[in-house]
Amino acid sequence: MITEDDTRKTTPAHVLGQDLSSLSIEELGERMQWLEMEIERLKQARHAKEASRKSADSFFR
Repeated sequence: MITEDDTRKTTPAHVLGQDLSSLSIEELGERMQWLEMEIERLKQARHAKEASRKSADSFFR
């Protein structure tokens, strides 16, 4: 059975372009850390895709 908690949408930790004036210095620091971790995750995903592409390119040559 689906409950109200299951259907409740979560808000993202950060939305690009959002107003930052209401955030404290600590909250800004936390968001910066979260975004830096996300950037690292994106870099790793890109690296994995580049490696896969190079492998496929070498196979088909």
